[in-house]
Amino acid sequence: MTLTTAPTPTSRPLVGSMLDLRRDSLGTYVRAFQECGDVVRFVVGPPGLRLVVHGVFSPDGARQVLSDAALFRKDNRFYLEVRESFGNGLLTSQDTDYARQRRLIQPLFTRRRVDLYAAAMCEEVGAAVEAWRGATGQVVDVIEESTRLTLRVVARILFGADVDDAIETVRRSFPVIGEYTRRRGLSPIHIPRQWSTSSNRRAAAALRELYGVCDRIIDERRGAGTASTGKGTAEGAEGTDLLSLLARATDEDGDSLAASEIRDQVLIFLLAGHETTATSLGFALHLLARHPDEQARAREEVDQLLGGRVPEARDLDVLPYTTQVLKEAMRLYPAAPATGRLAVTETEIGGFAIPAGGQVFVSPWVTHRHPAYLDEPEVFDPDRFTPEAEAARPRYAWFPFGGGPRACIGQHFSMLESVLALALVLQAYELTAIDTEVPLAAGITLRAAGPVRCRLIPR
Repeated sequence: MTLTTAPTPTSRPLVGSMLDLRRDSLGTYVRAFQECGDVVRFVVGPPGLRLVVHGVFSPDGARQVLSDAALFRKDNRFYLEVRESFGNGLLTSQDTDYARQRRLIQPLFTRRRVDLYAAAMCEEVGAAVEAWRGATGQVVDVIEESTRLTLRVVARILFGADVDDAIETVRRSFPVIGEYTRRRGLSPIHIPRQWSTSSNRRAAAALRELYGVCDRIIDERRGAGTASTGKGTAEGAEGTDLLSLLARATDEDGDSLAASEIRDQVLIFLLAGHETTATSLGFALHLLARHPDEQARAREEVDQLLGGRVPEARDLDVLPYTTQVLKEAMRLYPAAPATGRLAVTETEIGGFAIPAGGQVFVSPWVTHRHPAYLDEPEVFDPDRFTPEAEAARPRYAWFPFGGGPRACIGQHFSMLESVLALALVLQAYELTAIDTEVPLAAGITLRAAGPVRCRLIPR
């Protein structure tokens, strides 16, 4: 069978889709899908400097790209930039490096191990919920507050203590580094990071600050020995924070992580462990605030099953509707709206040719809205995630955590934290939305480009 070139969406004569992708990547993906279908060939940049990138939008295409890690590798421009910014951690490493890291780190993210952090998660959520009572007019920005909360949770579980300076450094640095990395990943012009441009200088300063605080904490912790996450960990557990566990992790051959590798893992965990969860939790609260019937149904479940007590890890299995709310929020607002790969050899997707060395990306943002699998895809409907409804759709019709052998190692961590947080907020407040339309921006992760304010009515 002769393979054809994928269709190219309507774009600008000289620069193709470059400006459209820079200004509104999410809208550009959706328009290209509507115009061209499940496989789209984007031309990015002027003649002589052009990138060609294939967008793959069907569940079957997403399965193909994510399941074959040997054919579709994390060697595309975007991941090379992420690796330059955040190191060679589990998100970005390849081949033997990845296999070794995964072997050492996987035992730290089993469900049993992650469930030990539930009490610490609830303590941080409870403190945030109480602090909101003092908000002016009982109004909070749920994305901003979710980001602050999830950063405190991941910092506590990573470092085993309250490290306010680290939290403030991450809050300042990550947006700068994320936007810098995104722009470099999409640019057809590759300016060396060493050149003294204003964007290079800003990013370098943010990276130095971020690396410095991580290295200092790691050095202090190694000098002080192991610690625990304090209140909220398993009784008698010593050194149960992830940094201590990373430092002690060994495989059957006695192999362990070097200091530089620990720093790289910490950076990746900080990135993946707070921004993605904050997006999911914050938009779940925003959607409930906009939909009072669904909010009342989730609250009724929480009240009935918990009876006012603090939730525990085991409650994740008895809060099905609250979990459905979270999954539907992750469908509408996937924290990683697109993820890329590089095709090692010539192949085909959906009957279209993908050249050797071709840049390819899949997009939960588009696939989660695919009209072949969802009616009224822009409508918030948690009942899309009943067990029966999920079973009726292809596996990759919903993939906020990726898939295949490189699926996110922290998905249970994120789901547990978000469901527990939703339950605690619903116990304490009724929510009404102030901002109903929220502008979005897509960097390394999806984020709100404006306020997402809700009024909280104490119960």
